Amino acid sequence: MTQPAKIHVSEPVAGLSDVKPSAEHSVVRTFLRGRGNSAIADGTFKVLVFLCALSIFGIVFLIAYELVSRSHLTLSKFGLSFFFRSAWDPVNSNFGAWPFIYGTLMSSFLALLISVPFALGVAIFLTEMCPKWLRAPLSFITELLAAIPSVVYGLWAIFVLIPLLRDYVNPKLMFTLGWTGFFGGPNAGYSMLAAGVVLAIMILPIISSLTREVMIAVPRVQREGVLALGATRWEMIRIGVLRNARIGIVGAIILGLGRALGETMAVTMVIGNRPVISASLFAPGYTLASVIANEFAEATSDLYLNSLFELGLVLLAVTIVVNILAQIMLKSMTGSSPIKVN
Repeated sequence: MTQPAKIHVSEPVAGLSDVKPSAEHSVVRTFLRGRGNSAIADGTFKVLVFLCALSIFGIVFLIAYELVSRSHLTLSKFGLSFFFRSAWDPVNSNFGAWPFIYGTLMSSFLALLISVPFALGVAIFLTEMCPKWLRAPLSFITELLAAIPSVVYGLWAIFVLIPLLRDYVNPKLMFTLGWTGFFGGPNAGYSMLAAGVVLAIMILPIISSLTREVMIAVPRVQREGVLALGATRWEMIRIGVLRNARIGIVGAIILGLGRALGETMAVTMVIGNRPVISASLFAPGYTLASVIANEFAEATSDLYLNSLFELGLVLLAVTIVVNILAQIMLKSMTGSSPIKVN
């Protein structure tokens, strides 16, 4: 008969159970044992961070409350029709916000229309195609544009941009695209187009820098997987990078839009400051922030002053509505899962 297999059990290593924790572990253990009950510290920290988060709601509420309380005269006289009235006549106490809402939205979306393609192009070049020796200087110059004060942009637009548009760009646009109705009328230079171009230059570094950071965060395996399937470089960027970074890119565009909606000084210096609604981009306009900055100091009557406060309330409402719509769009985009390369 065969003998059963014997199982050999190795003896424990001598001294293994006598290993003592290091001095570092002893210090940590001593600290943890000697600190006492941490429930009070944890509770205090939780209350503090909760108050910090709650302060955001408090600040927004206080701003809205102050604007509503300061505009009670126009709210009681005009009601909701104030938002859709086109008149702005301080002499006869006839006020409406529609020309300023139109000017704010038109200049902001025109700025997005101009800046988003350029910002995406800069971000793609810096992330995917730029030589190493050029990446750092170009990134620095792009981010430097965001630090330039808005009044400097306004001065540059007055002495450089407006003459350029008036003498060279606008005549060509009028000749080629005048039939559309968007490029017709008097060509004074101070116009909605000039405001849109200035805003586009101001928000370009914001959108470009954030888009570049989002694209850098896309895993390298996404790029390599798409290239391994035989895609070209453009197809790799479109499928492997842009599609995975689209939510962050939309977030960057929303931040740029928020900057454009509230910009005051540079727009005031170039838009023409006339409360009119015109389809032509060569016509002057007026924004909510510009009219408040221009006319607040010269508001003589209580109704006039209340109208300016209500314009501030309208600007707050427009910003909130735009951000809500942007959040809805982001949620709809997250419903489609990004491409995955196994």
